Amino acid sequence: MFPEERQQAILDLLERDGKVYVKTLSEKFEVTEDRIRKDLGTLEMDGKLKRTYGGAVARQAVPQKKTSTDAESKKKIASAAVKLIGESDLIFLDISTSNILIAEKLLELDREVRVATNMIEVLTRLAHAPKVKLIFAGGVINRNRNGFLGGATLDFISKLKPDIAFLGAVGVDVKENSVSTFDVEDGINKAKIISMSKNSYVVAESSKLNSDGNYNYASLDELSGLITDEKPSEDICHAAEEFGVKLILP
Repeated sequence: MFPEERQQAILDLLERDGKVYVKTLSEKFEVTEDRIRKDLGTLEMDGKLKRTYGGAVARQAVPQKKTSTDAESKKKIASAAVKLIGESDLIFLDISTSNILIAEKLLELDREVRVATNMIEVLTRLAHAPKVKLIFAGGVINRNRNGFLGGATLDFISKLKPDIAFLGAVGVDVKENSVSTFDVEDGINKAKIISMSKNSYVVAESSKLNSDGNYNYASLDELSGLITDEKPSEDICHAAEEFGVKLILP
């Protein structure tokens, strides 16, 4: 079965059941769990599903007012993010699909950059870039998150002093001043990165400003700002201003 055929079959199952699981899909299609995670990542980038802990859910609850795809939104976010990077900055890219696109944007820069990450896909994109000095925060792999989490990773992060960090989020509740994710270990790592970085930004599509995860890892007023793809509604902009949250748009 070609990847495209398998991905369409995954979408068919998702339409029928509303949720799919990595382990179940791996057994059904007789491929590795890593292969299934890559399939889900591709489908998420195309805006066709939303990855969750251990699987994925349909995107039916996500407002569809935007004309751009999720991939286009993430590209806008990545373009805005790289403009914040200064000469000789140490950049931390944590586990986030938006950070994959930031890594790709870094390849376009005509200067040397230093990047630290705990995400495998960021590592693979930058591993052979001649102008990128790459630092990998390893430890125990979390295959559901496509990266490294846990005590060893946290210990490594606690010794870094990034100039700027970009962090993913499952949900951003500006009105409640909270940023959340699904995985507790992921949230603990993100909180540590924020505390160790001189500047830290959450990267999140505007659709995530109306969603929420299971674990709040930071309040927005702990951050340097929120990078999103389009101007949010006026009530969200007003709440951000009250909390002193800087909104950064393309």
